[in-house]
Amino acid sequence: MDVYAQIEQLRRMQPGELRERYREVWGEESAATNQQHLMRRIAWRLQALAEGDLPQRAVDRARQIAKDAELRDQVPLVSGRLPRASGKRRPNRRDRRLPAPGTELSRVYRDQTIVVRVLAQGFEYEGRRYRSLSAVAREATGTRWNGLVFFGVAKRGEPAPRKRGTTAVNRKASRAA
Repeated sequence: MDVYAQIEQLRRMQPGELRERYREVWGEESAATNQQHLMRRIAWRLQALAEGDLPQRAVDRARQIAKDAELRDQVPLVSGRLPRASGKRRPNRRDRRLPAPGTELSRVYRDQTIVVRVLAQGFEYEGRRYRSLSAVAREATGTRWNGLVFFGVAKRGEPAPRKRGTTAVNRKASRAA
């Protein structure tokens, strides 16, 4: 049967059938159960068997590169945090719906008054700092909430403010282009 027809057949197979086909093609059991992963591995193997594997020279070169590479077992921690993917930091944009730092927000919830102080970066509730109002609301109630809605800063279903410089006319023009 044509390799491409066999690959097309893989798309119609159930996970159990794919694991069986994997066993036939590779000669060993698969630890993977992900259907897409199994299909890709089987398709690669079918193509390699039909058209030939990598040339020995390429295999040897790959092994040499892997041997010479300085491979790490663990990702290095930088000041207790994982390093960012790129060197650029995202600008810390403050939500314009939030009141100025120093403002106190309060809400009565189940006969308990919850008071939160807005900080320049984050929020303070009962002497602890939180990154978001949602985290404060969850800590105080034990339930997930939209913090802006919980504390009355925004209304339910209200969209977040758009970036400066975008208007309905600009958005329509950019969609038409």
